[in-house]
Amino acid sequence: MTRLPLLDNTDIPLVLLGGTLCDAALWQPVLQRLNLTATMCITPCGADSAPETAQRLLRALPPRFRLAGFSLGAIVALQMVADAPQRLDGVALLSVNPLADAPENADSRREAVRQAQAQGIGAWLTHHLWPRYVAPHRLDNASLHHTIISMAQNFTPEAFARQTEIAITRRDNRAALASFAGPILMMNGAADVICTPRHHQALQECVPRARWLTVNHSGHFLPLEAPDEVARALHQWLTESPSCETTV
Repeated sequence: MTRLPLLDNTDIPLVLLGGTLCDAALWQPVLQRLNLTATMCITPCGADSAPETAQRLLRALPPRFRLAGFSLGAIVALQMVADAPQRLDGVALLSVNPLADAPENADSRREAVRQAQAQGIGAWLTHHLWPRYVAPHRLDNASLHHTIISMAQNFTPEAFARQTEIAITRRDNRAALASFAGPILMMNGAADVICTPRHHQALQECVPRARWLTVNHSGHFLPLEAPDEVARALHQWLTESPSCETTV
């Protein structure tokens, strides 16, 4: 593991938003490589929509910060760009689907929460989501599987249900990102079947100046599958300056 040069970001801390059923363990391999002075790992939960989650976070976070979100965290990050662009020094979106969810998905998403509660989150996730979470050549990676299952088991069914509502009620905030003046980074795994390359293409078409990186050997879980690539990309993004002041 290569530790990158120290970055003193005390004045502008890095806020990391995790995905569904992900806690701070999601970011640890990346943070071990990044070598930063100020970071905050946050799990989006405790609210039933991206706007409500964004407002709760904005009330608690520093006046200005860099924001990186993974999956569900990227959905919340886009909402924060829409709500308070002046607070953000830059935005990084990992494994993101920027589109509003199709209404017909709501019932199946809520049924998944009920099944997870009935079967146990570990067994349910292993059967239903693990095959879609990582690149095919990592499906036999017991350590990676253990990390993802262990994170999920730290969540109550109620927390999972509320995170699911965030996904169901999310908005399309691509226009807000297009008017954001700070540095924008997008990353995806080429083998991601959840937030596909097509989703990232849809975002990049609206924000052509965004830097878009694809990791060929990764699936959905970029921070755990490709921590070297994610750390290097975030390190470069953290050294980029906003092009101008962002206005509301």
